[in-house]
Amino acid sequence: MLRSSLLIIGLTIFALLLPGMTCFGRNTVIIAVSTEPPSLDPTTNAAAAIDLILNQNVFEGLVRVTAEGEIEPALAASFDVSEDGLTYTFFLRRGVLFHNGEQFGASDVVATFTRNLDVATGHPNRKFYVNIEEITAPDPYTVVFHMARVDAAFLSILALGDSIILPEQVPANLAHHPVGTGPFQFAEWGVGEYIRLERFAGYHREGLPLLDEVTFRFISDTTSKLLALLAGDVDMVARVPAETALAVQGDPRFNVIVGPMNLVQIMAINNERQPFSNLLVRQAIAHAIDRTAIIEGTMFGMGVPIGSHLTPASPYHIDLTGLHPHDPQRARDLLAQAGYPAGFSAVITLPQVFEIHVRTGEIIAEQLSRVGIELEIELVEWGVWLSRVFAQADYDLTVIGHPGRLDPGAMMLHYGAGSEGFYFRRGWENLHLNDLLAEGRTTFDRSRRREIYAEVQTIIAAEAVNFFIQDPYQIFIMNENLAGLRLYPIYLINVTTLFWSP
Repeated sequence: MLRSSLLIIGLTIFALLLPGMTCFGRNTVIIAVSTEPPSLDPTTNAAAAIDLILNQNVFEGLVRVTAEGEIEPALAASFDVSEDGLTYTFFLRRGVLFHNGEQFGASDVVATFTRNLDVATGHPNRKFYVNIEEITAPDPYTVVFHMARVDAAFLSILALGDSIILPEQVPANLAHHPVGTGPFQFAEWGVGEYIRLERFAGYHREGLPLLDEVTFRFISDTTSKLLALLAGDVDMVARVPAETALAVQGDPRFNVIVGPMNLVQIMAINNERQPFSNLLVRQAIAHAIDRTAIIEGTMFGMGVPIGSHLTPASPYHIDLTGLHPHDPQRARDLLAQAGYPAGFSAVITLPQVFEIHVRTGEIIAEQLSRVGIELEIELVEWGVWLSRVFAQADYDLTVIGHPGRLDPGAMMLHYGAGSEGFYFRRGWENLHLNDLLAEGRTTFDRSRRREIYAEVQTIIAAEAVNFFIQDPYQIFIMNENLAGLRLYPIYLINVTTLFWSP
């Protein structure tokens, strides 16, 4: 059985499988991923699939996240934060080129964040930047952010895929032809089939990247991904279900890399709709769901149960899985108190492209049926989920993965006063929570922040605003001669240091 900590396991295969593959004589890699991005511009589209492929590969920010979860300079050579936390000064790297040949400098940074703050741009996480009062460039390689108030999450926000730096004159076709400063430049998008990246010869980090070309192939079906790997049509399959790794157990031609994903798998509940605006109904749902059965049924046990909006990867996480223990009889009693002794019916809308979320939704439907809640399962294409479920809040229940943020101040922006966040809409409000979130964003005192976010998590979990399920492990299977892959605590596949090893 695969161990739950980060590890690389050489596997042995059954004799009946296909003959061995060779990688010699080429310096390219083909990676199978499940989801095709709807756009290639993360500053106008919230789809995490954009970051998965482009963050740290094509696009870069002022700072970046390391595999260990630390924040280090990227396009900034260094930075300073004033003692009062109101001034961030970034000293930029010199000699950096955009993929279109333009020189990178302070004017690009100022223009990027001015654009991010412009309502007309439609940045999906504009609220990340609302504490910025002014951005100045005292010289061509220095940028100063003047903050209206202390923002303890600001550096971690700058490390996310939302905060990539674009040329001052943004390319007109950015959604289909991205231009960044990263180790790879965009080469081709075969819509519905693949995205191909090529080594950027002008990259500012000497000796990188190690590959000449990386192609991300879109294969949503798990079996098809495995067959493509066994046939040698792809060199790596990314973020696969646990049974895929078990299917190649024993094959020396493959390595498996496993580690926590820092992903909050959530069943979002539309608190704006009846009967979900009723606290007793939401609590009944929480008691009716068995996380352990879901983790076994979706990941063969390779996931960590969570009871809040933060995963154990966050130093602010607290374990709230025992707050609403699995208790079907308690669920039935609460439904009766809420005025639904015979239960009710609803629809759970699931994004068809994500097998783990579909399977989770099916298990939840079966578990809720035991307490009288009958769910109709509605499978929708990814584009439909984004436009109807996410953008318009047209759903009763849905299951999705919420990428973990490094700082709870950024993670919790989906809650709080005036939030347009997806995870509760206008159906739920807690004024004390709003005050806590405001304080959490404006204090650097780590011990006080721990107290704040412990209380925040407890309020959201006690109110059963949503149901938090698991942090599933991310599993990669790759050719035994392919090396250099590292797992990150944010949603990306960094291919900069991938290489073929004889």
